[in-house]
Amino acid sequence: MHFVVDSAVSSREQRTRETERALRRRARELTAERGLGGFTVEELCADVHVSRRTFFNYYASKENAVLGFSMRSDTTDAEAAFVESRGDLLDDLATLLIARSEARDMDLTEIRSVRAALEKSPELHRTFIAHISEAQRADRVLIARRQGWPEDDVRAAVAVELVGTLIRPCVDEFLERDATVPFVDLFRSRMAVARSLLDSPS
Repeated sequence: MHFVVDSAVSSREQRTRETERALRRRARELTAERGLGGFTVEELCADVHVSRRTFFNYYASKENAVLGFSMRSDTTDAEAAFVESRGDLLDDLATLLIARSEARDMDLTEIRSVRAALEKSPELHRTFIAHISEAQRADRVLIARRQGWPEDDVRAAVAVELVGTLIRPCVDEFLERDATVPFVDLFRSRMAVARSLLDSPS
C-alpha cells in the first residue's frame, strides 16, 4: 500500500518538475526569438499547454521563469543545517550556496540558455541582481543568527561577499570546460586558493 502511495507522489512530483522545466525552457526560447518584451505570459502558457494560474504557481513573473527562479524551490532544510552547524563558516556557507544552486535543477544547456537570455535582454539583469541581493541579505541574517552576531555585523557581510566573489569565475570555468569538471570541485579548489592567500604571512 505504501508503495502505491509513494509511486503516486513520485509520478505527481515528476509531472510537476516537467511542467516547471517546460515553462522556463519555452520562456528562454521566446526570449531568444523575440526578446523579453516580445511575448506575454499568456502566449507562453499556450505554448506549454498550461493555464495562466498554473504558471503563477511556479513563477512570479516571466523574468523569473527565464532565469529559473522557481517559487517551488525550497532550501529551508539546507538553511537550517547551516545555522545549526558548528563547522567552518566559509565551508558551510559554500555548501549552502551549492545546495541552492542544485535546487534550481538546471543542466549545462539550461545554464547556457540563461546566459544567452541575459545577453539578448539586458533588462533581465535587474531581476537577476535583485534576486542575488535579496539572497545575500538573507545569508547575512543566517550567518548572524548562527554566529550570535548582530544582523549588521560586518563579518557576516564580508563572508557573503567573499564566497559570492569566488562563485562567479567558477561559473565561467564550468561553462568553458563543458561541465567536464564538477562545479563543486571548481569552487572548492578556488576556496582553497583563497584560504592559502588569506592565511599566508604578509
